[in-house]
Amino acid sequence: MTATGPAGRRQETTLADELAIRDLVSRYADAVNRRDLQLWRSTWAEQGVWHIGGRAIAGREAICGYWEDAMRSFEGVIQLVAQGTLSLSGEQAEGVWTIWEVGLRAGTGSLVVGSYADSYSKGASGWSFASRSFTVCYRGELPAGTFSPFPPTAGIA
Repeated sequence: MTATGPAGRRQETTLADELAIRDLVSRYADAVNRRDLQLWRSTWAEQGVWHIGGRAIAGREAICGYWEDAMRSFEGVIQLVAQGTLSLSGEQAEGVWTIWEVGLRAGTGSLVVGSYADSYSKGASGWSFASRSFTVCYRGELPAGTFSPFPPTAGIA
């Protein structure tokens, strides 16, 4: 894939870049499902910004602290990534993803369908989230269900 970068220079992006970003988005959701803070942390750039619930949380450590607190409120949660689109240019990229999240808090089931608008940056360790902005498109109650832990990854992650 060829894109036009700064000053009209042509920059090559590859299918490998697109696959790496799609994997990043999948790892993020898998980390939510497994409540795996280290995996989730690895998806964020050091200076990343998370826009969620009317807040802008800046920096990987602050983002992870907020996430840990939020995850404590769930008895169970499963996040599913639906369709997404990407635009890549060199070491910068943007994407939009639809997610579904089923949760259980205080015995009440919930469904949230929303959209993440992302920007990504490519560093020495690969692609990470430079920013994620979450917009809720639907929120409603579900009958309370039962959650079980996700099975081990057996060396996949």
